[in-house]
Amino acid sequence: MRILIADDSIVTRHLLDATLRKWGYEVVVATDGNEAWRVLQGDNPPRVAILDWVMPGLTGPEVCKKVREHSRDSEGAYTYLLLLSSKSQREDLIEGMESGADDYLTKPFDLHELKVRLRAGTRIIDLQRELLAAREELREQATKDFLTRLWNRSSIIDILHRELTRAARENRSVGVVLADLDAFKAVNDTYGHFAGDAVLREFSRRMLNCMRPYDAIGRYGGEEFLVVLPGCDEHCTSSQAERMRAALESEPMLINDIRYQASASFGGTSWHPGTNPHPENLIRIADNALYMAKHQGRNCAVMLPCAAVAQETAG
Repeated sequence: MRILIADDSIVTRHLLDATLRKWGYEVVVATDGNEAWRVLQGDNPPRVAILDWVMPGLTGPEVCKKVREHSRDSEGAYTYLLLLSSKSQREDLIEGMESGADDYLTKPFDLHELKVRLRAGTRIIDLQRELLAAREELREQATKDFLTRLWNRSSIIDILHRELTRAARENRSVGVVLADLDAFKAVNDTYGHFAGDAVLREFSRRMLNCMRPYDAIGRYGGEEFLVVLPGCDEHCTSSQAERMRAALESEPMLINDIRYQASASFGGTSWHPGTNPHPENLIRIADNALYMAKHQGRNCAVMLPCAAVAQETAG
């Protein structure tokens, strides 16, 4: 655990520095309030800060206020703030706590009391980390497909909406591809659903490995996947679809000690500036292209032009 000590008194700083290191903490030192605020704003800041009340630059309570305002705006991790002061009146305690401090210790302070309060602060930080992790897990469950860890259907459609809006604003194209594993029902029927799940996971892994960092893929339903390719015209979309197809075909999957040669069919289109972005119609055109790929013998990629979208919309 890293702890910030901010105090303009060299005696207090040295005492706290030596004591906290002895207790096993990693220490960061600041000599005034402005420096303390810079440290707490930086990358990977300490999550516990011991702040003297009266310092050059920002006072301890002023640092507390800025930390709380910044945390509220950014929804960042919590910082436990302990104020040190020779002030001992009730109104001073109230002022310090109202500034955003979590605790208050009067100088000269007892080291055992400081140790106990820091332990309490550490527990609060640990609990907050657990809450953030739980919140992130819930967010992941709401947006990701449980089996493949790809985006789920609603999330990938939302991504397509956002990319089309951005593309219209920036005057660039967006590629849309639907991929469907060939003869997937036979995998479940022959080898069982656990094997089918393994095929879906391996398919997802291979697709991710051949995509650009800013592309997106989600499980659209069953063995069908939707791919969003920002900045891709029809030629680029076709190339990306063929790359994904080849990645799946490149080598058999090892499923339950069985070498299974999987393949998939791909259908795509590309939206380009000059037509209204209609996600549903784009998906429909990609689905039509996928249907054609299936009827052309599977394990291939078929593209339909964006003009088809405009024609369907006009109709």
